Amino acid sequence: MDYSQKIPSYNFMYNPPQHRRSRGPGKLITAASVVLGFGIILTILNIYELHKMKEDHMIHIQPATEGKTGTFGSKQPVVWVEGKHLGTGYLKHVFTVFDRIGYAVGDSESKWDVLWSHEYPFETLSKKLADLKPHQRVNHFPGTGYITNKVSLATSSISYIPKAFKIPSEKDTFLKYTQQHPEKLWVQKRNSHRGIKIKKIKDLDLANDGSFVQEYVDKPFLIDKRKFDIGVYTILTSIDPLRVYIVEGEVLLRFCAADYHPFDPTNTKKYVVDDNYTPVWEMPSLKNIYDDGMYTCKETLDTYLEQTGCNHLKLWEDIKDSIRQVYLHKEKELISSSARFRNVRNFFEMVRFDFVLDDQLNVYLMEVNMSPNLSSGHFWRNKRIYEHVVYNVLSLVGVAKSTSNAFEDSDLDGKDMSASDKDVTVFPMWCTERKCLTDCQSEKCSICHQCLNRDTKESFKHAFMEHINRGTCRRIFPKPVKQEEALKWSPATANEEYHSLNSRNKKMYIWFMGKCRLDPGWCF
Repeated sequence: MDYSQKIPSYNFMYNPPQHRRSRGPGKLITAASVVLGFGIILTILNIYELHKMKEDHMIHIQPATEGKTGTFGSKQPVVWVEGKHLGTGYLKHVFTVFDRIGYAVGDSESKWDVLWSHEYPFETLSKKLADLKPHQRVNHFPGTGYITNKVSLATSSISYIPKAFKIPSEKDTFLKYTQQHPEKLWVQKRNSHRGIKIKKIKDLDLANDGSFVQEYVDKPFLIDKRKFDIGVYTILTSIDPLRVYIVEGEVLLRFCAADYHPFDPTNTKKYVVDDNYTPVWEMPSLKNIYDDGMYTCKETLDTYLEQTGCNHLKLWEDIKDSIRQVYLHKEKELISSSARFRNVRNFFEMVRFDFVLDDQLNVYLMEVNMSPNLSSGHFWRNKRIYEHVVYNVLSLVGVAKSTSNAFEDSDLDGKDMSASDKDVTVFPMWCTERKCLTDCQSEKCSICHQCLNRDTKESFKHAFMEHINRGTCRRIFPKPVKQEEALKWSPATANEEYHSLNSRNKKMYIWFMGKCRLDPGWCF
């Protein structure tokens, strides 16, 4: 709304009839008072309208102490959105989605149900998060800095990450490697991720503490002569046992602002995607697919790759595999960081994994963003992507629930309506055998209802509800399988990947196998 519009002026002119005599001073004063009073009333009304317009504009950032009570006595849930300079609107789409799913907006002092914090909250808000109630949810996991920290990630020795060296601690190892690979190009980075530029080895600052040098992917896959990256929105819903999803229905495609060739390392617009990137709808080979065909960014990319004879199916399998590797590699740190909290089910987290491709469609993970940009300030057409992502994340983790008892744990009948013990029972052929009725020690029997403790049952019920509410999100860990594979699977014939899992991850893996056996819709 435009609040700069002037308040309409109102002119009142009193023209007495010519055939009547002039009024006396008292009557003139009375008439003037009436006109003045009427004018004051109109001015007040205009001020009130402007105030209402301002309220409408600011409604998203006005705190409520607690949610309103609905028609049938259910409490309106409350979200506390935390971030610097919220009035600038960079979290507008987060507010919008919460508003649409029925949330009131609160603050740190309100009886909040969900905290959406733009910053990592476990330092600045540690006191507020020290004693969370079972129904409260927070949009970050303790310890995710081990994944989103650029130095920590780049030097993880994960196969999909370009080789990197910590500086200055690995300076000598780096120099030895460059002697063996003199043709390699390098970039130097810090956690701030600003000022990236390809440099010659002699121009690198190898005394810069806290930085790292990383191999540059020098033969990128180009579309319309432009390098680009792929942002994959990833959701961590549980640790120990580990569950990870991606928003399968959409990705963020960002193209460099300048053509890659003729290559010039001094012109970063040729190889660095910055805030002023070129969007998908401005790329000649993609805009018709995206706009006229009404396809998503992911579908647009898949269509282009298929039209040009490229294997986009392998591309996505590699992307999913790289995300799995990252979480498994950092799992111990996540578990350790969460140990001080009474219940890790209070937490969920959405991050964005950014990838580039080389000219052979090999996948390279460049970074993971803890609080990815959700503002359409640069490109208003990204509004749909951001709101789609936020809504599907909130649906997946049960924040966008429709049942009246969504936020309190006291209604056991309501919980059973959503996910009961019968909903999470699997492997009937195994679990009705005499052995499993009397012995819970074997891996096959450990998954049976009579062998499950309360905590494990709750983990399975949470996994059940995530699957029911997943929208366009799809599970990538535990790894999806085909039903024919699940029907043949048993712990005795499992591969090395299964045996490398910890005990809680094994149980979750077996459970998903059991659900897949019963219903192919659970296989992915």
